[in-house]
Order: sequence, then C-alpha cells, then structure tokens
Amino acid sequence: MGDKIPFTLNVNSRDYHVNVEARQTLADVIREECGLTGTRVGCEHGVCGSCTIIVDGAPLRACLMFAVQAEGKEIRTIEGMADGAELHPVQRAFSENHALQCGFCTPGFIMLITAALEQDSAPADEEIREMLSANLCRCTGYQNIFTAVKQYVGELS
Repeated sequence: MGDKIPFTLNVNSRDYHVNVEARQTLADVIREECGLTGTRVGCEHGVCGSCTIIVDGAPLRACLMFAVQAEGKEIRTIEGMADGAELHPVQRAFSENHALQCGFCTPGFIMLITAALEQDSAPADEEIREMLSANLCRCTGYQNIFTAVKQYVGELS
C-alpha cells in the first residue's frame, strides 16, 4: 500500500477529513470514507454514468477522478438533494413518473439532470434526449425518465 494523504473533501456542504492513497477514486472515497453510498460504482470506466455527481456545478463521473483532485471543490451527491423528508423536485418527478425500476442508475441520472438543468432550465426535447444518452439504464427504456425531466422543466417555467 502507498502512503496516505490527509485532506478535506466538502460533500453536500459538510467537510469530511479523509486519509487516502493518491490512486483512490473519488467514487470510492465518497462511498467508503464518507459513508455516502448513494453514489453507485458501475463500470468504473466512465461509461455508464451511475457514479455521476456534481462538482463545482458540473456533472462529473466520480470513477474517473482521483479523490485528491477534489480537494477545495464543492461536491454534491444524491444524499444532498432532498431537504429532510422533502424530495428535490427532480427526485419527486422521477417518483411521480415511475422513472425508476431497479434504482441502480437513478442517483446518477438525478445528478446529471440537476446539473444540466441548473445550466439550461429550458432545453428542447432533442437536448433532453442527448443529455439522457450520457447515462445508461437497463430497466426503464428511458421514456419515463424523459417524461420526468419534461415535468421538471415545466415546473421551472
């Protein structure tokens, strides 16, 4: 094992003091050191999108970033989306439109959609489809996810 590096990660507005090897991914550290297991680890190659989080306002594949690179950055995970028992509007839209089945990909989709819609709150249908194509879902067929995004975009108008 290599030498461990102590530093602080700011996740969901909370500081986590971690001590990790330089080679550890942000996804693994969020899950193992911070105890935030909503960030899923799927392909570990940046293809599936299940590990998508928001870093400094942009969606990011946490499996492709070393944790030490995230020091000083603002990180948001699925655990930071709800306000207590009140779901974030994207989470609510997913629930109301049956946009999840097994749920494995859901946190990554919610983080991707949230970050994208914070940048552009009125995307065209084709832009929504393009955005959703960045993440993989093996259960839903994407239509209900698309419908959930449309509902949320309608709420933003």
